[in-house]
Amino acid sequence: MSDKDVVKGPASYFPSIEKKYGYPVAHWLGLLASAGQMKHMELVNWLKAEHGLGHGHANALVAYHLAKRQG
Repeated sequence: MSDKDVVKGPASYFPSIEKKYGYPVAHWLGLLASAGQMKHMELVNWLKAEHGLGHGHANALVAYHLAKRQG
């Protein structure tokens, strides 16, 4: 695998998120989209408290979601 094929940033967590929690990333991004206009850490804490995600996985999903939302 070349350097340009390596997934970097928040998306690098996606395979382990899907494996650990049993849902595709689209499921989690849909939940985040429906959560409203919360701030980064509010969303992270919400995923942790309401959906049982670990901090790193929740943070990666939120970072990706917010980056896409901002365009």
